[in-house]
Amino acid sequence: MKLDFHQKISTLYLPILTIMSLVKLSIKGISYSQTQNGAYALILNEVDGERKLPIVIGAFEAQSIAIALEKEIKPPRPLTHDLFKNFAERFDIVVKQVIIHKLVDGVFYSSIICERDKIEEIIDARTSDAIALALRFNAPIFTYKNILDKAGIYLKANPLEPNKDSQEIDDVLSNPETFGHEEESNQSGETYSKHSLQELNELLDQAVSHEDYEKAAKIRDEISKR
Repeated sequence: MKLDFHQKISTLYLPILTIMSLVKLSIKGISYSQTQNGAYALILNEVDGERKLPIVIGAFEAQSIAIALEKEIKPPRPLTHDLFKNFAERFDIVVKQVIIHKLVDGVFYSSIICERDKIEEIIDARTSDAIALALRFNAPIFTYKNILDKAGIYLKANPLEPNKDSQEIDDVLSNPETFGHEEESNQSGETYSKHSLQELNELLDQAVSHEDYEKAAKIRDEISKR
């Protein structure tokens, strides 16, 4: 009898799973990054919470995800992810779910859980590709709680402005999976490497309270590197 994905993980890493419960995510949207040429910010929402998980992706992947989100848009010829779906369906392969399972130096790693003839297989994939396929197969997207605790941005109401509506800022920037690991900087050219951890945490709180997603993501990545 072949074990499914979660049974395999449980068998190998049972002690770790006590802090690695799965959290379901939804897609909030995509926006163009104003600070990194050719990059787009994909924003994932915690389904049963208020945290957001920002991931930077390339232009092609952003286009593919955007087309999948807009159900009425039909490209004249299949895109790469559409071709993969057609290929999979022809051979009775179903994408059951996508799991963002690892975060290393600001880069997210994902697995696609597939099934054919009641046998599950796990395929490694870039997060952008995995999400583009999940949308086409109507498959759920998950991450582990410890990843969301580490990289998620939690929006808290500003006590000084209780009546202010939440204004979503979409140009979030973190380390992209399709670009080099250059030192992050804001539009003024300032880097965060010279700040202490205490200063970084204070800056992070300020950025979140002002709903400055882009700045918060860069500060978060600098804290993670420490």
